[in-house]
Amino acid sequence: MNFKSITFFVVFLSFLLVSKAEKIDVVLEGATSIAQTDEDFICVTLDWWPTNKCDYDQCPWGQAGLFNLDLKNKILEKAVKAFNPLRIRVGGSLQDQVVYNVRNNIENCQPFQKQDKDFLFGFSIGCLDMKRWDELNEFFNQTRAKVTFGLNALIGRKESETEKTLWVGDWYSHNARDLMSYTISKGYKIDSYELGNELCGVGVSAKIEAKQYAKDMATLKNLVKEMYPNPKTQPKVLGPGGFYDKKWFDTFLDASGHDVIDGVTHHIYNLGPGNNPDVVHRVQDPFFLTQIAQTFKDVSNAIDKFAPWSGAWVSESGGAYNSGGQLVSYTFAFGFWYLDQLGMTSVYNHKVYCRQALTGGNYALLNTTTFIPNPDYYGALLWHKVMGSKVLSVTHKGSLYLRVYSHCAKKEPGISFVFINLSKNTSFEIDLFRDLNLNGGSSSFLFKGHKEREEYHLTPKDGNILSSVVLLNGTPLELSDSLEIPELKPKLVDGLKPISIAAHSIAFVTIRDFNAPACS
Repeated sequence: MNFKSITFFVVFLSFLLVSKAEKIDVVLEGATSIAQTDEDFICVTLDWWPTNKCDYDQCPWGQAGLFNLDLKNKILEKAVKAFNPLRIRVGGSLQDQVVYNVRNNIENCQPFQKQDKDFLFGFSIGCLDMKRWDELNEFFNQTRAKVTFGLNALIGRKESETEKTLWVGDWYSHNARDLMSYTISKGYKIDSYELGNELCGVGVSAKIEAKQYAKDMATLKNLVKEMYPNPKTQPKVLGPGGFYDKKWFDTFLDASGHDVIDGVTHHIYNLGPGNNPDVVHRVQDPFFLTQIAQTFKDVSNAIDKFAPWSGAWVSESGGAYNSGGQLVSYTFAFGFWYLDQLGMTSVYNHKVYCRQALTGGNYALLNTTTFIPNPDYYGALLWHKVMGSKVLSVTHKGSLYLRVYSHCAKKEPGISFVFINLSKNTSFEIDLFRDLNLNGGSSSFLFKGHKEREEYHLTPKDGNILSSVVLLNGTPLELSDSLEIPELKPKLVDGLKPISIAAHSIAFVTIRDFNAPACS
């Protein structure tokens, strides 16, 4: 074999490896839905962290904290408005050190100050004055946001003398009452109140016993009923807003009482610390990604058993803790983890999924300095645009590196899918089958659409999953000269053709002529 022949063979072999395609049959059962999310499933957090919140020799929060955020920034405003509405949670680690200066009776009302000792997370008490609260609510109103406000759950308590990090005593609700009274008098709309942040189970920096927390949730519920007597406009009550612990959650829910808790909230940081070099591998590992499903299932089962009138919420999830993965959380690769989380939680009947954070930290949807959207912003916006609230059962027996989730389409008729291809080298050709599930049996038939499909294919710039630039159907998603969020337009594809999913890509697909009874 001469040199030219060898060269051709090597090039041809490389082409085969790069372009390797696998055919997969995807089966959808559309007779009934298996779960349901809130219409406004996508949520983001605005956090309290100050500029000098630092991890691993970097300080990625900049001016993104609630005391410092530039609420007049046009990119920020347009990014929130694009969801119409976006659910925003006001909260985070420092919320249990925030006092509300409603009566102007707090001397030297200042934001958080760095402290060496005697304070949680190394920061002092932070004071929210009503001028800043007015500014925040003006922003929420202007952007049509749906607001969840995280209340300070430690106020009125003291640390136990016998057990470190345990806080004892009843929650002091008077400061929350003052804030609600002021909020109502100004006509500000609050969708829900959440009590406390990461105080359940063993806690993070502090903890409260389950039965005491249940008692305090009842106090909050009664306060909300008193302050908002109209059931139609009454904010929901959420808690406990921390990491799932079976014994603690079961005790808490059992003791909380009927119709007290409207949303059972928990947090997810399953990728490890932000400086973990394995984060980039974990977001591409289907075996690792699937492990967290047990937590979602356990929370859902606990609610079914102890509080079936409520629903499960992920009220904070940043993947990697301590401000996110340093080189991963703001890149295309992180979308593998994020969109898989959205799909998995929806299957396990979670109503809301709240990302940490809108801006601030490495895991922000918007760049902390420029507010230019990171790749996951567009993934979240596409989910909100095409995925409806009814969740459908979808399965396949192909590669584990293809993750598939399906919902009724956001706008009728039809169904929508999200396909997540974790494989670097393998693309997939998808044939869609309809499972009629007749009389308890299972009969699958190949579906061929007669209308054009709407497809949104997300890929990283230059094929580099650590790029912070994302392409939609081959075109970079960039702000316009007037700083407008780009319109997310699908490409129309012949419904008779298989669905093609490129290696290391994410695709949203809507099929208008797939008649699923669950979506009628």
